[in-house]
Amino acid sequence: MNVDGRYYRTIWLDEDGATVRVIDQTRLPFRFETRALRSLDDAADAIKEMIVRGAPLIGVTGAYGLALAARQDASDAGLAQACETLLRTRPTAINLRWALDRVRAKLLAAPVSERVAVAYAESAAIADEDAACCEAIGDHGAKLIREAAARKGGRVNILTHCNAGWLATVDWGTALAPIYKAARAGVDLHVWVDETRPRNQGASLTAFELGGEGIAHSVIADNAGGHLMQHGEVDLCIVGSDRTTRAGDVCNKIGTYLKALAAQANGVPFYVALPASTFDWRLSNGVAEIPIEERGADEVSYISGRTDGGEILRVRVTPPASPARNFAFDVTPARHVTALITERGVCAANEAAIGAMFPEAARGG
Repeated sequence: MNVDGRYYRTIWLDEDGATVRVIDQTRLPFRFETRALRSLDDAADAIKEMIVRGAPLIGVTGAYGLALAARQDASDAGLAQACETLLRTRPTAINLRWALDRVRAKLLAAPVSERVAVAYAESAAIADEDAACCEAIGDHGAKLIREAAARKGGRVNILTHCNAGWLATVDWGTALAPIYKAARAGVDLHVWVDETRPRNQGASLTAFELGGEGIAHSVIADNAGGHLMQHGEVDLCIVGSDRTTRAGDVCNKIGTYLKALAAQANGVPFYVALPASTFDWRLSNGVAEIPIEERGADEVSYISGRTDGGEILRVRVTPPASPARNFAFDVTPARHVTALITERGVCAANEAAIGAMFPEAARGG
């Protein structure tokens, strides 16, 4: 995607062929800066501190983190320890484990002397595949938006939650990819952007992306979605996913479940866009089985912003003596999901339909 006229992916190799560079998402939307990752610890910190975030991008960063670790210790024991370090950073998004398992399997099959090169090559392959998957998701999802425009005969209003755009992936995004594709095809659309407290990924990241692409959008308070749906101001919802069970239960940024309930109550289609790497084929009951990350209370108690004078400040928004809880994700049961948008097409959110779409995974292949 483009930033001020320059093409970027969210993660790439520097000219030295070893240093991994990422966009520092903690600085957006007010500053565009990149960060160099030169070690396992750098990669782990980038994931943990949400310098990079979004399930697909976390997975790719983890893969490159293993490559960085292999430069220091490519032994079986060293790789095992590196995987454990990376897995501890974010427990909910399944793409991280998927990517680490894939790279580690390649490395264990290679001579120790070749493992660094193999790790970088496999990480690059995962990154390229993610970009291709997300573009395909965009193509399939754009058809749904075009159909909505044809039915309505006018501007399509889409509600999204958190950030599932190119900043959450290597390129294109998941939930935003259909929006980009439809807009570039000339569909008249407008996006309602949930602010997505506590970290405001919607207000800061999704709005940053849509503004850069020139797509009409409005930032709204998190609790405004239901009101807009009641008054016919939302034609469809598209969100991303950090982990989806084989039965179609969707784990995504906290607040997604409430949007799904409001959508169902008001007859608004609720779509989830995700690549195959976000499915957890081991799990069937998302509410009972998916671990929900709880992050530091400061993310709830404090907020950052820019003053009219241009100064970026962090301020407290809760009483000093009031404790806070910070659940990062929730689970939307499959019965509230209209359909899943994947790189292979659109399918119902149930085990039979998902298994038919991805038969090799359903067989354990």
